[in-house]
This record gives sequence, structure tokens and C-alpha cells, in this order.
Amino acid sequence: MKSLLKNFINGILTIVPIILAIFVVVKTFLFLDSLMGNVLRTYLKDDYIPGVGLLATLILITLLGWLSTKFITGSIIKVVDRLLEKIPLVKTIYSVIKDTVHSFLGEKKSFSKVALVTIPGTEMKSLGFITSEALEDFYHPLKEYIAVYVPQTFQVAGFTFLIPKEQVEIIDVKPENAMKFILSGGMTSKGNPVKEHSM
Repeated sequence: MKSLLKNFINGILTIVPIILAIFVVVKTFLFLDSLMGNVLRTYLKDDYIPGVGLLATLILITLLGWLSTKFITGSIIKVVDRLLEKIPLVKTIYSVIKDTVHSFLGEKKSFSKVALVTIPGTEMKSLGFITSEALEDFYHPLKEYIAVYVPQTFQVAGFTFLIPKEQVEIIDVKPENAMKFILSGGMTSKGNPVKEHSM
């Protein structure tokens, strides 16, 4: 009976991660494929091949990226950008999405520095990510502070703390390893040797 239970648990440990990974990949593929796929299906109908929508989406994004570097089309995109930033409510949603995308894919990526912060009044520490080191642009009295985003375990949500620079330690850990460590509750502990230094 013990052997049977052990084999069952081993089966779960082996199969569940594979099934969940495949599920996420398939759902992501179907979503990306549908972005342009729904338009193409009306023209191709029975000749539509799954994946064509995804390919068309990638080509469209690349084309728009190329057009944004050209004078005329780039100017049009800038006009649309300024317009979206002036419409009430829309400007809030647009700016959040724009800043988030730029923080991951732009030249100055956020979440590229892993921070170790001490919880006030305790000797406990928490891992987070530097999201802004220039808070004086947001509110001048905060010029000696930096923003640290601390994700919550087993979910995407988290907290943004404004912490004095001298109380933040940047550690030499890859951001993806730190994120896996946090989201798994410390169960994924593979990383690289830690080197600490204060801000």
C-alpha cells in the first residue's frame, strides 16, 4: 500500500507540472493566435491554419515597430500617444500599460535589480525588485528613497514600498531566480552566489 501511494505521489509530481505547463502554453498560443486569427478566419474560412494568426500578429507588431522609426508614421504614432495621454480615465489606463511594458522591454528595464530589505522592527528580510531609483521626479521629498516591489507568494500581486536608499541591499541574484524563489514560497532555492552591497 505504501509503495502504491508513493508511486501515485510520484505520478502527481511528474505529470501535474507537465500538464499545467502545456495548458499555459496552449492557452497563450490560442490567445495570441486569436488576435489576428479572428480577422483572418473571415477571409480564409476553411483554409485557416492554426498559428497563422500568431504569425500575422508578430509580423504586424514588427511592422508597427519599424513604422514608428520613420518620420511620417512615427509622427502619427506620437500624435496618437499624446492624444491618449490627454483623455480623462483613458490616460490613466494607457500610461500604466505603457510604463509597465517599457519597464519590462524598454532600455531601462525594471525588475532587473534584486533587493534585500529588512522588515522594520524585526531582523526578518524580504526579497523585492527595484522599480524606481528616481522618486524625486514623482515627489521631491522622496529623493533619498527608492521604490521596491515585493511580490506575494503563490500570486502575482504584491506591495510597493518606498525605502531609504541606505536601507536597501542589492544582491547578485538573477531576477528570474528571485521571482521563482518568492512565488514558490522559497521552495525553489536555486540561485547564484550572493554578493551584497548597499545603495
